Amino acid sequence: MVDSSSQTRSGGEAGLKSGCLGFKAILSLAIANIAPATTPTLNLPKMFSHSGNGTWLAFLLATIGLVLVSLNINQFASRKASSGSMYTYVAQGLGPTLGVLCGWSLSIGYIAAGMAVLSGFVSYVNVLLQPLGFQVFPVLLFAIGTGLAWFLAYKGIELSTTLMLGIQLISVALILIIAWIVLKKHGFAPDMAQLSLRSVSLPNLQLGLVLAVFSFVGFESATTLGEEAKNPLKYIPRAVLSSTVGVGLFFIITSYVEILGFSSSKVTLDQSKAPLNILANQAGVGFFGVPISLGAAISLFASTLGSLTAGGRILLSMSRHKLLHRAVGRVHRRNQTPHVAIALSAVLTFLVPTILSLRGIEVMKIFEYTGSFSAYGFLLAYILVSVAAPIYLRKQRRLRRRNVVVAVVAVLFLLIPVVGSVYPVPPAPLNVLPVLFLVLMILCSSWFVWRRWREPEIINEIKRDVRANHS
Repeated sequence: MVDSSSQTRSGGEAGLKSGCLGFKAILSLAIANIAPATTPTLNLPKMFSHSGNGTWLAFLLATIGLVLVSLNINQFASRKASSGSMYTYVAQGLGPTLGVLCGWSLSIGYIAAGMAVLSGFVSYVNVLLQPLGFQVFPVLLFAIGTGLAWFLAYKGIELSTTLMLGIQLISVALILIIAWIVLKKHGFAPDMAQLSLRSVSLPNLQLGLVLAVFSFVGFESATTLGEEAKNPLKYIPRAVLSSTVGVGLFFIITSYVEILGFSSSKVTLDQSKAPLNILANQAGVGFFGVPISLGAAISLFASTLGSLTAGGRILLSMSRHKLLHRAVGRVHRRNQTPHVAIALSAVLTFLVPTILSLRGIEVMKIFEYTGSFSAYGFLLAYILVSVAAPIYLRKQRRLRRRNVVVAVVAVLFLLIPVVGSVYPVPPAPLNVLPVLFLVLMILCSSWFVWRRWREPEIINEIKRDVRANHS
């Protein structure tokens, strides 16, 4: 295996393959990290237990709020291109120190998200195998899923993004077919219980909004492809915004249809482990159950691949700024991928779920814990980039009143899931996760302070790199 150090330039930033991805490939990474098939198959029952008939409204509000966050991200994405994503964006607006904080937060978010979707993948593989009368040991499936995702991410960005796009389209198409059949079975009549928000309270809607926002995390991952995109200042902002709007509409439709379908079911939605399979049986197309479960499993695998792809590029950028060992910044000379950073992400993605599983924790509990933990990383990054956007525009002498309004509303919106995730205090061990995230951020920040004390030039290097990537 031949590689080059992070200081070697071969084509793109640090040797990444420059200008190889079109809009579809960029969009596919954003969609893969959201993993749209995950929400109607795994997240929706839990969300319904909180928001009930207001679930669709929670998704609508989440879509609007995250569109505002997208607009803040795009203030940077339309003017600069870098594999560092929001790490370099925040550094441009708020300075290197908060930029580094955002980088650590994003890294934690992507790695933990990879753990969550890998756990979901393992769960759905065993759902598929259950009718055959046997189950596969979760640790073996963790190894297979992580190993295959690592290999595809290592081989090349073009291969992995093309595969992710196809997988997501098939999964979404299957779910939409079921949705159409359910609507047709009910005569396309409006569900007044949902539209009138029957039995929906404001506190319960807030809890549902927390989970709705968590369903979107990773939508900004296209910004990590700044060096590999053909037209980054055009395609990346378009991918960030269109993935948010498109997936948001998908969530609103599928949540409405699933609740409608379960209104006449003996099994309640919040007690269902495979809601789409039940709806398929009720609609007389039970044979759809296997392809839906298969599509969900493959979609979750694609999201694991997307997390490794995006997270590896954040680690690459941080390594170039001496925040990680310089080996993490190496790029494979032939494949032009950050193979060491991807391998590091893959090892962590495998180890944590494996250790939890060996300690007797159920796979779906691992999905819940790691998914909730990843959301803290993304939420902090979204807040920082929303605060940074108007400050950055002011430095560029492009600040308008509407930019301030968008930033303020976005931050206020993001504070809802932040507060909702800690108050009322969630049951154990979910109540420990915010504390664990805070401890990790303090440790990472302390490491940066020590590195800055040892090598004061790190700050200037980050500033120079950020300026170099600005267009």
